Amino acid sequence: MEIRMWEERYNTEDYVFGREPAAFLRRHESWLKRGEFALSVADGEGRNSVFLAEKGLKVIAWDGAPTAVEKARALAHERGVAVAYEVADIEHWAWPEARFDLVLGVFIQFVGPEARARLFERMKRAVKPGGVLMLHGYTPKQLDYGTGGPKAVENLYTPELLREAFGDLEIRELEAYEAELDEGGGHVGRSALIDLVAVKPLS
Repeated sequence: MEIRMWEERYNTEDYVFGREPAAFLRRHESWLKRGEFALSVADGEGRNSVFLAEKGLKVIAWDGAPTAVEKARALAHERGVAVAYEVADIEHWAWPEARFDLVLGVFIQFVGPEARARLFERMKRAVKPGGVLMLHGYTPKQLDYGTGGPKAVENLYTPELLREAFGDLEIRELEAYEAELDEGGGHVGRSALIDLVAVKPLS
């Protein structure tokens, strides 16, 4: 049911969340290092993975919706960059161990608490020691705005939730804030956001 819903949403000529990267990535561009190996989790239509590739990273990205991955490949081709795209989901993708310099999750709040705990653990394991995990999403206050994101409060992030989930990493930034978004038709208007940047310890 979940994949069918996303397939229907992405089945349009327009890019639902736009063709430009999340503002979060532009704000944290200093963490993107040319030549490093990156994973973009549940990447959607490719706006973030393409941006990583444009910055010189070697990128793997996956999403569960075939239509989204097809649009991502088209965007990468248009921009003249190479990204290794796969159709997969969090439960069945072959998560590697300590492989990536950067693991990125932008608005991946489509799973409830149990699946989210598994997802976060897999993301952490996939980061190399010394590598970076970056996460961007909505806080529960987003339900007051209704300008994007899930309707289920249990899917939203709080600083306390992320501090607990990623406390075994070195948290370099953890901030909840509000901002105006203009990212396609899917994320438009005042939004309640949260950013996490964390580094995996070397030992």
